[in-house]
Amino acid sequence: MVHPRPGFWRGRRVLVTGHTGFKGSWLCLLLQRLGAEVTGIALDPYAGPTAFAAMRIGGALAADHRADVRDRAGLAALVRAARPELVLQLAAQPFVGRSYREPEATFATNCTGTIHLLEALRGLGGIAAAVFITSDKVYRNDGAGRAFLEDDPLGGHDPYSASKAAAEMAVQSWRASFAADLPPIATARAGNVIGGGDFGEQRIIPDLVRAEVAGEALLVRRPDATRPFQHVLDVLRGYLLLAERLAEAPRQAPAALNFGPLDGEIRVRELLDRWGAATGRPVAWRQETGPVMAEAPRLGLDSTLAARVLGWQPAFPTPEAIAETARWYAAWRAGEDTRAQALAAIDRVLAA
Repeated sequence: MVHPRPGFWRGRRVLVTGHTGFKGSWLCLLLQRLGAEVTGIALDPYAGPTAFAAMRIGGALAADHRADVRDRAGLAALVRAARPELVLQLAAQPFVGRSYREPEATFATNCTGTIHLLEALRGLGGIAAAVFITSDKVYRNDGAGRAFLEDDPLGGHDPYSASKAAAEMAVQSWRASFAADLPPIATARAGNVIGGGDFGEQRIIPDLVRAEVAGEALLVRRPDATRPFQHVLDVLRGYLLLAERLAEAPRQAPAALNFGPLDGEIRVRELLDRWGAATGRPVAWRQETGPVMAEAPRLGLDSTLAARVLGWQPAFPTPEAIAETARWYAAWRAGEDTRAQALAAIDRVLAA
């Protein structure tokens, strides 16, 4: 199994935007384990429990800045001061439901914020590569059920999906128009990422954990919807492998890559069954009645290109990804050291 190389990352100055979020927190831990010097730029963590707090991510950082990617001048100043060698852009408004309530702010963060970072990188020397993280929802989903390939049409009906597709278009435009002033850049598309420390709104596992803590039945919007659920460490390994390829062989690096589970997408009700099997307690749930948020009934990604070009493959089959996630939340509820547990999971994956 191919993994990010400590010899590549050790001592490198890495800039991560959105480092206070769920994926950003795990990425900082992974980069620290690989020996990188990480600078983070992000908003404050969301209120309530977070991966950032639970896993004490501040201790994994060389510098921790609070800033908004919508602030062009402020972002540019922090990027210059960081003098990054590698950049991973995760800053986003990541919630579909919130995008319906706050469409303008969602576009401002996800699309205009991407443009602000692209502009901050223009003419800034010493950067080997930059990876912009978008979503599996960037594709124009016609409901046909086919797993999406990287050259499928982009689109999106809800503001979140559309704003991420717009971010993809911005990266494509800047790469075509200003290549001489930019480092090698690419986008990475993954979604339905699961793992310990996600407490986001209207997501199946955080909602499940909140319901269990409250002793209530979980409300499920669409139990037969299918999604490419995958563990956060598998997705992050893909991002880092793409950054390595961009830095060392940019002409051999795809402009965009999918990262999805090799065992395919599963139905939400199957995820709940797997969770119950992992915890030894069947999940109490019931389907929501009345109007629910508009969502595609099926979503799948074809990751053949990532496997062929990078040698990437998931370390966690979907059932094990669910079980590993359940173990993290069990430790969190028991007051155990979830940072140590996350680092142990990272070490197991990197040793595989």
